[in-house]
Amino acid sequence: MGSAMTEILDALLVGVVVLDDTDRPVLVNAAAREMGLVRQRQGAAEEAHTIVRSLATQVRRNGVTRVVELDLPRLTHGDPLGVNVRAVALDGGRVAIEAADVTEAHRVARVRRDFVANVSHELKTPVGALQLLAEALLDATDKDPAAAIRFAERIKHESARLGRLVSELLELSRLQGAEPLPEPEPVEVDKIVAEVLDRTKTPGSAKHIEVASRGARGLTVYGNENQLVTAVVNLVENAIAYSPENTTVSLSTRHLTDADTGYIEIAVEDQGIGIEPRDIDRIFERFFRADRARSRATGGTGLGLAIVKHIATNHGGRVDVVSTVGVGSTFTLRLPARPADAALALPPSVEIGGTP
Repeated sequence: MGSAMTEILDALLVGVVVLDDTDRPVLVNAAAREMGLVRQRQGAAEEAHTIVRSLATQVRRNGVTRVVELDLPRLTHGDPLGVNVRAVALDGGRVAIEAADVTEAHRVARVRRDFVANVSHELKTPVGALQLLAEALLDATDKDPAAAIRFAERIKHESARLGRLVSELLELSRLQGAEPLPEPEPVEVDKIVAEVLDRTKTPGSAKHIEVASRGARGLTVYGNENQLVTAVVNLVENAIAYSPENTTVSLSTRHLTDADTGYIEIAVEDQGIGIEPRDIDRIFERFFRADRARSRATGGTGLGLAIVKHIATNHGGRVDVVSTVGVGSTFTLRLPARPADAALALPPSVEIGGTP
């Protein structure tokens, strides 16, 4: 086969293998080798994966094209590689194998299933509570007015919790691409801080927690003001919820510069219970709660930090956390200090490459 054809096949993202009538690979491209469809033991000739040979035998026997999805163990450690394989019989007993990597599609489908299951579970709890409380309220209306008031207050609490959950689900859906992102605009960080202090005053006062601000003034970030306020409010409310009474939550700002660009950091520091090291990497997952009992008591939905992460990512920034159990946590939102089109251009090869 000519070098030009070899280059063309090796440029394909799909794996291509042709086996002769004895299952010996006579044509293999680079993608097929990376997928592990063909392997080579030390000092031996290349041989097709056992599953590939078995599929080729079936195709030769009945002459019918087979399309299957397989999970192949990776050459290195990690989750299995999901591949969509198409096997076609050729003349002379040869079989052509085409394989496409669908690992990411499988991951997305799994995340979607988990998300739907989690949403169903989270909605079922307050809805079930509302049904029971409504029945109890009806029974107590005439017999026990004091109990009726208590049930009505619980209904109000569960309704508010259900409303927060639905609202945050809609917000998360918007952030994940269901709606186009607004055009980035300059946003005064001082306005963000002032709005956050105003919105978190009531929950802070309820626990005698002071929300104090410090740091640089007159800073500007680029993005959507409402989303940025939502992100910082979520961080502060989270800090209040997981802090004991009579403590302080600090909201600080600073401007970082380096050789290429500049960033604004908005940090929220608390004196709360802290986060276990094993949970640090999971706290930004949807519905993940390190302490479910405490989260239930505070009315948390398990979506607040996931929303913060998506807002940070959509603004070209990130959110980090440093925490010590029993001492407290610091969440830092890092955002670009200038619009995206003002950043340095990527090298041409990276731009042509497509997905980052």
